[in-house]
Amino acid sequence: MLHLELTGKEHRERWLAAVARSKDLHHPWVSPASTTWQFNQRLKKYRSANNISLLAIDQNNALVACINLNEIVRGAFQSAYIGYFVFEPFSGKGLMKKAMKLVIDYAFNSLELHRIEANIQPTNDASLNLVKSLGFRREGFSPRYLKIENEWRDHERFALTIEDFSTSISTQNLGDIDMLT
Repeated sequence: MLHLELTGKEHRERWLAAVARSKDLHHPWVSPASTTWQFNQRLKKYRSANNISLLAIDQNNALVACINLNEIVRGAFQSAYIGYFVFEPFSGKGLMKKAMKLVIDYAFNSLELHRIEANIQPTNDASLNLVKSLGFRREGFSPRYLKIENEWRDHERFALTIEDFSTSISTQNLGDIDMLT
């Protein structure tokens, strides 16, 4: 069973160990905070009203994945960008999909967002397959969209709306959502 927690200072040591353990898995897709200073800077960013970082944690209190809701826009838009990565040894076990469903449910039903956008490098097959399996639809291609590891990288754009989510995804029996206040 998985549950979600807001990323906090209490996760620092487990985070740093999980990132170190997952370095080969993450390269070249993401560069998570790998030092205490970077982690503390991350906490500052994700304590704002428009950025939320959630950790999927298993029954043994292990960090399974990190899923971020970034640049949350309110008003008529009600949208956010989603970014995510799994930690070793949980890659390839279906837990990322379960964690994503929990976060998507939280985004639509608790945060009352209408749209979530995912931007993925075209050669990241695992991530492309994940969003497609969750019902995200491809909306386009953005050349040199994000700078990752000091290089501007192309991305494919995908989106999911609450209407898509309500008709295609069930979060029943996937876990609990804890400590999100």
